[in-house]
Order: sequence, then structure tokens, then C-alpha cells
Amino acid sequence: MITLNKKNHDIKLVAVAENKTNEFIKDSAGAVTFISEDKTIYLVIKQKGCRVKQIKAGLKAALASYKQNLNIDLDSIIAQLGEENKEIVFNTVYETIAFLSHDVVSYKKESKPSKTEFNIQTSKDFVELEKAAAIKTEFINYARDLQDTPPNIGTSEYYAEKISKDAEKIEGLKVTILGRKEAEKFGMGLFLGVNAGSAHEPRIIVMEYCGDTSKPKTGLVGKGICFDSGGYNLKPSASMLGMKFDMSGAVIMLSATMALAKAKAKANIVAVGMFTDNKIGQNATLPESVLTSMNGLTVEINNTDAEGRLVLADGMTYAIREKGAERIIEASTLTGALLIALGNSAIGAFTHFDDMWNTFEAASLKTRERMWRLPIYEEHLERVKAGALLGDLSNAVKGYEGSSTAAAFLNEFAEEKPFIHFDIAGTADIDGRGQGVLIKTLFEVLK
Repeated sequence: MITLNKKNHDIKLVAVAENKTNEFIKDSAGAVTFISEDKTIYLVIKQKGCRVKQIKAGLKAALASYKQNLNIDLDSIIAQLGEENKEIVFNTVYETIAFLSHDVVSYKKESKPSKTEFNIQTSKDFVELEKAAAIKTEFINYARDLQDTPPNIGTSEYYAEKISKDAEKIEGLKVTILGRKEAEKFGMGLFLGVNAGSAHEPRIIVMEYCGDTSKPKTGLVGKGICFDSGGYNLKPSASMLGMKFDMSGAVIMLSATMALAKAKAKANIVAVGMFTDNKIGQNATLPESVLTSMNGLTVEINNTDAEGRLVLADGMTYAIREKGAERIIEASTLTGALLIALGNSAIGAFTHFDDMWNTFEAASLKTRERMWRLPIYEEHLERVKAGALLGDLSNAVKGYEGSSTAAAFLNEFAEEKPFIHFDIAGTADIDGRGQGVLIKTLFEVLK
């Protein structure tokens, strides 16, 4: 639990610039030292290097080593970064503690919830900032729990039931669950083609929130592949690990919408989560099949393991045609090529719309969620078209630019609306745990 100027605990954490306060303090950036006589954990922040990174590293070390209830002297940390950075400092401290202290999903017999309390002490007015931070971190952790859910539990039906039930508690949210019948009615041949080998029914979670009717309606579309075996283009064993996280885009978009609704943000949103798994079965889609999308374009399936863009294409069309979305923001664990390009250090962003990119880039500098813009060139679309012998588009083309050709494929379903695609393949999960990535930045942009 995190409080602001409420409880006074025995142990406190204080930031210093060097070890002059006490010669026993480890004098290196981001290091922490507990001096029992002072009942104080000293966090060293140096002027050289990334000071935000030092704060995070120090808090991580402190929380891992010392399990006591803790006061955090925020003013001492602000003093090291400067008054002009006080909001960044507050958000960094609050978000880092909330992330690290969260009881992650566990099915171990002996797992027990943490009861550690953290009290942020400051002389400055952060009441409104604290309210927003509490909501953001609540839904970052909510998304992480959904991401971490084992795939034998986290099916399309499970996510639809749980998320819709949880959303009922938030004023102003309207949730609709669409199934196979509705998908057939709308002509979602791509989405149904991916689901064809599954033992679980497809589910589309549609979440609507309008806090300001004057705002353009933003469509948040997310990939919700609950487990990706690759279909008939079966993945090798090593590549199966982590495939439960292939639904991250959908739960991130829905969690961000829940956060905005709870904050009563002045936003106008329709979020669309496309949930199914991609498995092999007697009815599963075969390579070289041709499927018809909701917007009428036909797609030749050159690789059944390139399924994410298929469900997203129908989700984007639904958001635009059925829900009147005037711009589309989409997130997905889409391509292995993105991992090669950026690893887990940044989100890949793809858009033809400079204004959208500039808005997100500016927000990401505040939220400290790194993102890097990558290209969608004309030749990427040409290759997507040329790769299909019998259809309008190919869902998979050969070459090293897989992230850009995937973005070019998706761009064909944006219907000339402003569109930005976030490939979170490297950032959605790290070391086997969901990260709830992008929620902070979406909240910053849309609130």
C-alpha cells in the first residue's frame, strides 16, 4: 500500500549525492545502504548518468533487500534532480513502488500477499498527481495480472467474462461482448479464420467511454491472441514459451480505457479487444488459404503464424465502420523482427501521421516509456500486395523488414483515418512477467 503524508514508519529512505553524510554509504550511482543507527536507507543519486534510472535502481534494491514498512523522503530526491523535475520524480517514485510491490500472479501453495506499506513524505502539493498515479498504477497492475494468467486458464471466454465483470464497477463504461454469431454477421473472415482451429469460442470485447462528446472518437484496438502455437506453421518448442503474452495488446488497450474512465478523463474512446487463440485443429486455416476481411479485401495466408495482423484488421474495420472511430491507435505483440531491431528497450511506433507521432513522443518523454519511430515505406506495401498470388494482400512476405511490412498490411485497414501502430513485442513482457507497457503513455495522451 502507498500513502501520501499519512503514516510514519520507523525506517526511512533518503536520497543523497555522495557519502559525505556517512562514510559507510556506498558511493555509487543508484546504490542503497542501510545504516541501522540512523534507521535510514541512503540512496545515492549522482549528477552524471540518467538520474531517473538511478531512482528506479535504488528503489528496486531497497525493496528487494529491506522488507520493512518504509517512509520515503521525496523532497530529498527532488533536491537531487531539481524543483523543475518534481512531477517526474513523484511519478517515478510512485510508479516504481507500485510496480515492484505488487503481488504478481502466483499459484504456489505457500504464496502470501505482501503487507508492506510505503508512505511518501513531502512538503509539496501532490494530491491531484497522487490520484492520477494511483489510478494509472492500479490498471497497469491489472493488465499485468491478466498477462501473467496461465493459458489454460486465460482463454478468450475467461477474459471476456472477467474484464466485463470488472468493468461493471467503473461508472461511465459500456461493455459489449461479441461472439462468433456477431463476427459472422459483420463478415470478420480474418478473425474467424484465426479462430478456426480453436476449441474456444472467439470473443470481441468492446468497451466504450465518453467523458467529452466534443472530442474525436479514438479507437483503441488490441491483439488478444490468448496462446499462439503458430497454427499449421507450427512454432518450434523454444518459441512456444511466452506465447500466453500474445494477448497483451488487447488487455493493455482495455485496461487503459478502464483507467481513463475511472479518472473521469475528458476523452471519447471505443476500445476493441480481439480475443482468440491460434491453434491446430481439424478446421484450422491452412497455408495458402484465402480469407475475406470485414472491409472486403481478400488476404492470402502465406503463414498461419502471422495471425495477429488478421484479427487486428477486422478489429480496426469494426471500430471505424460500426463504432465511428475517427482515428485508430493499435497495439500488438506483432513481430519477431521488432525484437531484433529494438530488443526490450523500446516500443516500435509506425505511422504516416506526424501529428500523432509528435503527440506520443512528447508524452513518452513524460512517462519515460521509450518508443522509436520506424518506417512504412511504399515498397513495404508493394511487397505485401505482390506476395499474394490469389488475394489482394499477403499476410506474410519474405525479407528482413517484417515489422514494417506488417505495419503496411495494417495500414490498409485504417481507411485513411489517422492511424498509429505500436509493436510491443519486446516490451510487453520481460523475464516471464507482464509489464503493462504503454498504459501510462495512453493515459497521458488521452486524459
